[in-house]
Amino acid sequence: MKIVITGGAGFIGGNFVHYMIKAHPEYEIIVLDKLTYAGNLETLASVMDKIKFVKDDIADRNAVFKLFEEEKPDVVVNFAAESHVDRSIEDPGIFLKTNVIGTQTLMDACREYGIRRYHQVSTDEVYGDLPLDRPDLFFTEETPLHTSSPYSASKASADLLVQAYYRTYNLPVTISRCSNNYGPYHFPEKLIPLMIANALADKPLPVYGKGENVRDWLYVEDHCKAIDLIIHKGKVGEVYNIGGHNEMRNIDIVKLICRELGKPESLITYVTDRKGHDLRYAINPEKIHNELGWLPETTFENGIKKTIEWYLNNRSWWEPIISGEYMDYYEKMYGNR
Repeated sequence: MKIVITGGAGFIGGNFVHYMIKAHPEYEIIVLDKLTYAGNLETLASVMDKIKFVKDDIADRNAVFKLFEEEKPDVVVNFAAESHVDRSIEDPGIFLKTNVIGTQTLMDACREYGIRRYHQVSTDEVYGDLPLDRPDLFFTEETPLHTSSPYSASKASADLLVQAYYRTYNLPVTISRCSNNYGPYHFPEKLIPLMIANALADKPLPVYGKGENVRDWLYVEDHCKAIDLIIHKGKVGEVYNIGGHNEMRNIDIVKLICRELGKPESLITYVTDRKGHDLRYAINPEKIHNELGWLPETTFENGIKKTIEWYLNNRSWWEPIISGEYMDYYEKMYGNR
């Protein structure tokens, strides 16, 4: 089996590369990554001798077709995406190019060269949000798409395109929509790694609004196991929701990180809320459980401890990231709010 993993130097994609090398050591793995700000070759440093790495853009048609001509992969798993909501509000255009045109380019190459499975990694954000006062409501695969940001709109557009290629061209596709991931190699602009890094440096912990927004947290290794199941056993043309059964308010996560690191809650600073900030995400993962036998294995209590321990033990990975260009962006997003 030869598998192309796009965005494999990013957070979830990088974890998937590590997972697949352990789970399927006989597979040939090709990582295609543009190495934008969120892509980091250090994430793959320990496995570079076990993979082939190609630096290119999934929206570059010539580069993608050249790769497929040379490698003729059996499976493509597309993690490559612009994914930060705040950045999509600042500059929507790059999100459309990467998330929509990039997806189309990959699928056109799959059609041209033949593929056993194309898997699109999507997000629960395509469903919009749920009210805070209705804990009985959950996203299912039948929930209508109702996006709130340029990011989620670009991902929903890509999902619809994937489904269209299945219906129109019989391309063997699957889609997964996951809840918020956390774990090793998470770029420190996202909530959990940002709070860990700032708390360790005794810096302010910026929390949007009152911190009451609720997210369903999924440990990244559990997500990787789910995708592995889908690409091998999932039904072609289907969407699978992958949820963690770990709903937490943002403010409670920040306070928990403070406790685990022995830092005072006085570091918490409330900043102006994000535009169009979704209130609550929560996934019902019954379909993937009933059809493929998957359930999340990691409780949030255990997962957050493992995550904090990883950041404590891997400062050489994340400390260089939070200097230079990223800090310019950080000041722009949080400095005057």
